[in-house]
Amino acid sequence: MTAPSLVLSFEDARHVVEDRALQVAPREQELADLLHAAGRVLAEPVSADRDIPPFPRSTRDGYAVRAEDLKNLPAQLKVIGEIKAGPLLATAPSTLNSGEAVSIMTGAPVPHGADAVVMIEYTSLRNGRVEISKAVSPGENIVAQGAEARRASLVLDRGTRLNESAIALAASVGKSRLQVFVRPRIAVLTTGDEIVDVDAEIGPTQIRNSNSYSLAVQIQEAGGEPVLLPIAPDEPRRLRELIEQGLQSDLLLMTGGVSMGRYDLVEQVLAELQAEFFFTGAKIQPGKPVVFGRVNLCGSGRPARSGASAPLEISHKYFFGLPGNPVSTMVTFELFARPMIEALAGMSPRPLVFLHSRLKSEIRIRTGLKRFLPGILSGQYENSHVELIPWQGSGDIAARSRSNCLVVIPPDREHILAGEWIAVIPR
Repeated sequence: MTAPSLVLSFEDARHVVEDRALQVAPREQELADLLHAAGRVLAEPVSADRDIPPFPRSTRDGYAVRAEDLKNLPAQLKVIGEIKAGPLLATAPSTLNSGEAVSIMTGAPVPHGADAVVMIEYTSLRNGRVEISKAVSPGENIVAQGAEARRASLVLDRGTRLNESAIALAASVGKSRLQVFVRPRIAVLTTGDEIVDVDAEIGPTQIRNSNSYSLAVQIQEAGGEPVLLPIAPDEPRRLRELIEQGLQSDLLLMTGGVSMGRYDLVEQVLAELQAEFFFTGAKIQPGKPVVFGRVNLCGSGRPARSGASAPLEISHKYFFGLPGNPVSTMVTFELFARPMIEALAGMSPRPLVFLHSRLKSEIRIRTGLKRFLPGILSGQYENSHVELIPWQGSGDIAARSRSNCLVVIPPDREHILAGEWIAVIPR
C-alpha cells in the first residue's frame, strides 16, 4: 500500500501549507520575564500605558525657540535657562516667551511656548544671549507628545515574534513580564539503515546523522522545540513505532525514505496509518520528493482506524516527509515546514520574501523545475550581486555552509545572462 502520487508546482505546494497553517492552533500560554520572552511569540496584545513620548521631546542638542523669532537673521535671543533629559531642575523654565531661548539637550522636554529647536551648530552664546544663524520651521527637531503612540493604543499585537525592538517597546510601556505561547514540540525522525549516530563507530558505506541536527537548529530558529527521535531503520514495524511516537508531538518531520526506492518505506507506513496526503512531491530542485499530510488521532493519541467505531474525539497531526539528502532537507524545511512551525508557535502568517540582485555570472540550466540553489550574495550598499556556488548536488553540505542565500531560478528559464536581476532568499 502506497500513497497516491500528487506532485505540485512550488507555488501550489506552498499555498497548501499556508492554508493548513491558518487552521492550526498554538499551544497553551505561559507568563515569561521580559528577557526570557525574547524569541517567543506574544499571546496577548500590549498597549501603551501613557503617550509616547509623554511630552514634546527634543531630538537635538541646541536651543528651544519660537520659530517666528527667527524671521530676520542673524537673530539674538535671551537665554533664560537650561533643560536636560531626566527630572526637571527647579530652575528649569516651564514657559518660553517671545525673544527668549532655552538651552536644551537631546531627549529633554520642550517648554511650553517653544515650537522648534535650533541645532547647536547654528548658534553662538555670548553674555547670556544666543546668536542664531539658521531659521527653523514650527515642529522642527521636536517629536510631538503622543506622536509614536497614544495612551491605551496597541503597540504590540498578539502573534508578534519578540525580537529586540519588540522587547524594548514592551519595556518602554512598563511590561516586565509578558504572556507568550508555549513553544511547539517538533519531532524529528531520521530514517535509513545507512544512517548512524554522530558518536557511533562508522562503516565505509555509512553516513553520520547530520539531518537531525540541522533540523533542530532550524526548528529553534522558527520558534519550536526539537524532539530528536532514534534513527529509524528500513524496517516497517520499527519505523511505524517511531512514526507513532513522533505523532505525539505537535508536528512530525521525517527525513529520508520518501523517494521511489525499494527501501523507501515512509509513505507506505503513513498510508497504512490512514494518512491524508496533501502532496507527495513538488516541482523543485533540490527537494522534489517532499511529502506533506496529516494523520487522524483518536482521544488516546493513537492513529484512528478506518472502520472502527467512532472515537469520542478526533485530532489532526501534521507531518512532513523531507528528502534525505542534507541540502534538500534544509531547503525544504525553509520552503514548507517553517510556516507550519511558526503557526504552531502562535505567529501571525508571513509570506515568503524574495529579494532581488544582479547576477554576477550567467546561468545555463535545464527547464522544468523551480530551483533553489546555494549562492553567494556580495557587494556593498546598493551594488549587490549574486552567483551560484559550485556544488556536487543536494548532498553537498559544504557548499550550503559556504552560501549565504538561495538563488531562485524560474522553471521556464534555461539561460540567464550576467547582469540580469534574479530572485534570492537570504539566509
